[in-house]
Amino acid sequence: MPPQEVAGKRRSAISLNTDGERHPVENSLAVAAICIGLAALVLGFIPATHFFGALAGVIGLPLALYSQMVSATTGERWLNVVGMVGSFVGAGFAISHGGFSL
Repeated sequence: MPPQEVAGKRRSAISLNTDGERHPVENSLAVAAICIGLAALVLGFIPATHFFGALAGVIGLPLALYSQMVSATTGERWLNVVGMVGSFVGAGFAISHGGFSL
């Protein structure tokens, strides 16, 4: 099945701009939130990287919350929620492995 055409323009199959407008700041915040959240989750599971997991969780959670507040589309909100959960759970595991202690 070919990608949909909207007003004569080709539309990619995957897009965060589902409302037809561009949201470069909101898209960047959503992608950063999910990347930092997943990094916090992975680093939080590894006991040797507890400091970096806790740091990523503490940075990622407020970033994802702010990104959720200014998001414009449903796709951005999905990425924000996944980033929030990843940051929270990753920070929790990192703190249980030693947190901010070096």
